[in-house]
Amino acid sequence: MSALTELLAGGREQRIYSGAAWSVGGPAGPLERGWTGTRSWAGPALDGDDVWDLASVTKPIAGLAVMALVERGALGLDDTVGAYLPDYRGGDKAELTVRQLLTHTSGIPGQVPLYRDHPTRAALLEAVRLLPLTAQPGTRVQYSSQGFIVLGLLAEAAAGEPLDALVERLVCAPLGLRDTVFCPDAHRRARAVATEDCPWRGRPVVGEVHDENAVVLGGVGGHAGLFSTLADMERLGAALAAGGRGLLRPDTFALMTAAHTDDLALRRALAWQGRDPVGSPAGEVFGPDSYGHTGFTGTSLWVDPATRRYAVLLTNRVHPTRTGDGIVALRRAFHDAAAVLPPVAAGGPPRCGMSR
Repeated sequence: MSALTELLAGGREQRIYSGAAWSVGGPAGPLERGWTGTRSWAGPALDGDDVWDLASVTKPIAGLAVMALVERGALGLDDTVGAYLPDYRGGDKAELTVRQLLTHTSGIPGQVPLYRDHPTRAALLEAVRLLPLTAQPGTRVQYSSQGFIVLGLLAEAAAGEPLDALVERLVCAPLGLRDTVFCPDAHRRARAVATEDCPWRGRPVVGEVHDENAVVLGGVGGHAGLFSTLADMERLGAALAAGGRGLLRPDTFALMTAAHTDDLALRRALAWQGRDPVGSPAGEVFGPDSYGHTGFTGTSLWVDPATRRYAVLLTNRVHPTRTGDGIVALRRAFHDAAAVLPPVAAGGPPRCGMSR
């Protein structure tokens, strides 16, 4: 049993999640991949073709579509919200920029459960528009799912195309990500890993987005909503480790993944999280220029450009409830182990680890 297999099988034994899948590799593909556990605590064993709720790992994937629009000249990083969204003109968000939304420096508060009082898409979007800013734009990193909801609307207006179609055309299709989708169809839902036994919905959630604000929006948002498989996330990880191969020009990708908030307390790139000096979810071994993102459901994608290595972790740590915090230490340990995983011999197959 490999160190990663043992670590992640241990996470199931500690009841952090019912199942986990992982892959560590580089531009040529995985060095080690595997899965352990079941799709739900009473469900079938994982088979490697399982469909996972990415949660906030949606943000950088949507961000890749935004940067593709920037590269094509359809959008500018210093363009303002009011330039594309007429309803925002004259309000406190009119002069917010694409760059500020991407770096979580817009001042729009995050983690706001708007779904509780705004049960329709129109009502929730109006509530987002009216949220008072809680910081002066550009002065503080303040993680904001609501800011990425606005970013998704802005991208749709700039391209004249729905966000799900933009992500498919600009990110998924170029890389052959066949199972990375918003609103999974019945075939994909049948392979989905369970998330929370949701008090708001009154049932376990399977194949439907976990994030409640995204539910009200119809399952598609710049902040959450994407589902994917291990194989698709490996393809994305390999492309990122190769410097954005197939996605963006090298200069655009370098701009996207560079730290843009070094003068603030937390490191953020454009839609990516940088490695914070203290308490990084990527642990202590990945380099200072590494970047990635985590998701509330227990997912993670991290890349170190210095070593051209990616690490993908997919879990359902909110199943059956969101109360546990064991994923924090486990995810750091996973990234530390992934960073020092030795390469396989040239031409050799990836190491695989599977356990029930």
